[in-house]
Amino acid sequence: MEVKKGYKQTEIGAVPDDWNVVPITSVLERSTSITYGVVQPGPNDPTGVPFIRGGDVYQGKINESQLRTITHAVASQYKRTQLRGGEIVISLVGYPGESAIVPHSLAGANIARQVALVRVDECSSVCTRFICIFLQSNIGRRLLLNEAIGSAQQVINLRDISKVLVVLPPSQEQEAIAEVLSDADALIESLEQLVAKKRQIKHGAMQELLTGHKRLPGFSGEWEIMSVQEIADCLDNLRVPLNDSQRASMKGDFPYCGANGVLDFIDRYCVDESVVLIAEDGGYFDEYLTRPIAYRMTGKFWVNNHAHILRSKPGFDQDFLYYSLVHKNILSFLASGTRAKLNKAELFKITIRQPACMKEQTAIAAILSDMDTEIAAIESKLTKARLIKQGMMQELLTGRIRLV
Repeated sequence: MEVKKGYKQTEIGAVPDDWNVVPITSVLERSTSITYGVVQPGPNDPTGVPFIRGGDVYQGKINESQLRTITHAVASQYKRTQLRGGEIVISLVGYPGESAIVPHSLAGANIARQVALVRVDECSSVCTRFICIFLQSNIGRRLLLNEAIGSAQQVINLRDISKVLVVLPPSQEQEAIAEVLSDADALIESLEQLVAKKRQIKHGAMQELLTGHKRLPGFSGEWEIMSVQEIADCLDNLRVPLNDSQRASMKGDFPYCGANGVLDFIDRYCVDESVVLIAEDGGYFDEYLTRPIAYRMTGKFWVNNHAHILRSKPGFDQDFLYYSLVHKNILSFLASGTRAKLNKAELFKITIRQPACMKEQTAIAAILSDMDTEIAAIESKLTKARLIKQGMMQELLTGRIRLV
């Protein structure tokens, strides 16, 4: 392959002549600077030391809000992995290959065995932020996952990380690239915070509007408690399950729906309705406050046997039905067993409190739908910002765009 002037071919592709490609171990404090931490964390100790698990490292950040804690006695046995802040952590399982810089707010915390700690030599001319950005890039993740083991769930080990090669521009350019991409991260974080704020506002609105604690202007009628059986028809007779091989031979444009959303697209449909789908099994029942247990579909689509199909009866607003169910605690209606299941008989027993006046139901649903539309617009901007950042990383980390 011909390499354009000013560039050279390396093990990871073409890079500028003045860039180096080196083993990651060559930029570390010492050869033992890739390690993992707590093997037996013990019980969660609210007054103990936070520790980071594999699933806590995601999309370039550490989810500080959900960290578990370990006792000080356990933490004292793992001083070698006590965090100073500013190091790199890499998820080995959960979200394998995800990496992040440890914020200084987590200084003194520790890591679980499913996480690797990487300490770049602070006395060198290597920028830790740049190394982490490289590992987060498509190139870096490909190198990290190249030898990952496991078919159902990939697992990275320390040896895999030690084999990774990294590109090293001159130190001034490393800093410049890190600064530009940090600005992109700041935009992404601001959009993430805005989405979280809007979701919180919507959650509060649902608590008030769906219970009648806050009435809309112009409405003063009674509210009533009714069962799903009284409010909606169940169209489960339209469901047809398909296995993977069947779907593979039916590729098309119609959504194929399961418990929690669209799973595939096929060339035919079995439903042509505007309906509410609620999980029969495999739903996020335990996480109903933060994850939906129901969703809406309109038009032509296919439904398998893991979701119930509901269509509101005349005189009842279907969107109000959806919002009443989407984050509802229905745990007491689930059949126990190896997999929680909401059978049709129990589904019909679920009760909903709603205005007797359908116009008020519609008005409430319209407010919540407008909130959903606003959140979806911000989420679209967030998706675009993440894609733009990935594109910037690809250009900057290959030297196609030079900042210095």
